[in-house]
Amino acid sequence: MPKPFSQACENNRAPICQILERVFADKSAILEIGSGTGQHAAWFAKKMPHLRWQTSDRIQNHPAIKEWLAEAALNNLVAPITLDVSQFDWPQHEYDGVFSANTAHIMSWPEAQQMVCGVASALADGGIFGLYGPMQYSGVIEAESNRAFNARLKAQNQQQGIKEFNDLNALAASQGMVLREDNPMPANNRLLVWQKSNNSSAY
Repeated sequence: MPKPFSQACENNRAPICQILERVFADKSAILEIGSGTGQHAAWFAKKMPHLRWQTSDRIQNHPAIKEWLAEAALNNLVAPITLDVSQFDWPQHEYDGVFSANTAHIMSWPEAQQMVCGVASALADGGIFGLYGPMQYSGVIEAESNRAFNARLKAQNQQQGIKEFNDLNALAASQGMVLREDNPMPANNRLLVWQKSNNSSAY
């Protein structure tokens, strides 16, 4: 049976990696929240061998992640830990980088809040949080494709949906994280980059 495969991961991994290579250049230990199929982890760990890439997800997604990790066979790619943001089962290890892709919009707002707060607690001072996915700004979802996607999400579960950038940024700020970048990405997505404050003005 073939490994679980996401075409979206295949399509977006290169543009995401271009930004992560820059913002994680001086980092060493990365936690990925919601590793999904494991494709991103396998690609990013290969492209950034200086990073120890810790995968995580709900337990039901571990078999897929482990298949991709086994094929990649990289020393810096770590087997998934169980992490469900709604269960407060955050790892005790401290990371200097956290990354998550296409997770916020499938969470309820309380779950997204728990994710951002958990990230802040897991990050070392000066650490970077990169969040990839579609966003709305001041209540506006500009792209028609994203509006249709948001409608499909809410039809499945009213608690899901594309999150408001201003709400996420205010929450991050309340947790001591400063917005450094808001990067436009292909397919009407964004890659937001926050840094946990350490009284530094730069990366």
